[in-house]
Amino acid sequence: MENSMIEDIVRQVIEDLKKDEEISFESQTKNSMNNYGVFDNMDEAIDAADRAQKQLYELSLDERDRFANVIRKTILKEDNLNLMSVMAVEETKIGRVSDKKIKNRVAAQKTPGKEDLKTNALTGANGLMIEEYCPFGVIGSITPTTNPTETIISNSISMIVGGNAVVFSPHPRAKKTSILLIQMLNKALVENGAPENLITMVKEPSIEATNEMMKNPKVRLLVATGGPGIVKTVLSSGKKAIGAGAGNPPVVVDETADIKKAAKDIVDGSSFDNNVPCIAEKEVFVVETKADDLIYYMRQNGAYLLDNETDIKNLDELVSQENGKPKTEFVGKDAKYILEKIGIEVSEDIRLIIFKTNKYHHLVQEEMMMPILPVVPVPNVDEAIECAHEAEHGNRHTAIMHSKNVDKLSKMAKLLECTIFVKNAPSYSGIGVGGEGSTTFTIAGPTGEGITSAKSFCRIRRCVIKDSFNIR
Repeated sequence: MENSMIEDIVRQVIEDLKKDEEISFESQTKNSMNNYGVFDNMDEAIDAADRAQKQLYELSLDERDRFANVIRKTILKEDNLNLMSVMAVEETKIGRVSDKKIKNRVAAQKTPGKEDLKTNALTGANGLMIEEYCPFGVIGSITPTTNPTETIISNSISMIVGGNAVVFSPHPRAKKTSILLIQMLNKALVENGAPENLITMVKEPSIEATNEMMKNPKVRLLVATGGPGIVKTVLSSGKKAIGAGAGNPPVVVDETADIKKAAKDIVDGSSFDNNVPCIAEKEVFVVETKADDLIYYMRQNGAYLLDNETDIKNLDELVSQENGKPKTEFVGKDAKYILEKIGIEVSEDIRLIIFKTNKYHHLVQEEMMMPILPVVPVPNVDEAIECAHEAEHGNRHTAIMHSKNVDKLSKMAKLLECTIFVKNAPSYSGIGVGGEGSTTFTIAGPTGEGITSAKSFCRIRRCVIKDSFNIR
């Protein structure tokens, strides 16, 4: 069945559910005495989370992990996956429903649980020392419009396993979807014995509400997932902060690569959810002897080539603001939609727009979060790596390389120092989609935590007993 048909069916299901007043966030608010985590103001949301966290702290790690599994089970119900994925795309106007489902599913399945919290123990002549991961308390988490549900799912699991409650501050353009998800999760948690309001937010997210959250003394840790502006703000708060900022992930393709596979992997990764993931391929540097072959195979896999300067110029002017930043109305839009705006009609199977250019082009240097991928031919792999280093702008976020030359793979990995380095695969393999490893949608490059998980949201506390419990 075509994706468009699936999405039409799911939309109809959503409309039916809304008519029956069984799932929509409006009906839950009207018909239930329990707000399930959604409050009129930030102080109420924080106070409720604080009470919930104190109750959670009295429970065992096994109980916390059980609550995380309740979240997983709730998300993985097919109706819930469909509902939140369609709602996210319809409300934010960003991304693709089929890819949102993949992201929501992997967030539930591959976010680590209690196994992430390993005790460190040391014994010697002077006794016993143990160090354990312990909760901060109430965490304030700012989530983006690009990954609204995935970030809430993954962070909720990690933070609750760590013994915390969390107050979310979603992007206002993802308000309804975030409310629905948070109420859904809280309802499932309470029904399975968890404290009420482990996950909270306000009904009307805003900059003012976010500022109140950052200033509230009951919020002990701030976690920001978004652009450099919000990361800078939380780092200036005077509190412990974890920042997951922007990237501009480059791809390098050298003469040793499997060009046919590389082309497919690059298209798949760059077009995934219409390029809004911060790990997605944003520009390609390819050795010039392989550039035409790479483009040929990319076109076989859903890429559309702009091959004249007028079209490339029109595209840039269409999607860019005067200051060079992306126009919000084109972030996460389908390639077909963007091409239509410059007078080019294509079929539904076109998922990515590509064009040849040089390393100085604006769309190479600026992260656009759209299915637009500049391809830059360069003389050799060493120059490609240097160009990738420049285009990544020191974000140390994500980079991708297609090569069978171990020395060059190692050179690029060492030079760019990225949190995620993907070899010979689509970028999304780096967060566990088809690749090994855990999943997160809060990739903390600016503050150094990297792939965040439960231990990222915990304090390390030490307990010492002198001259006892050493039995060696």
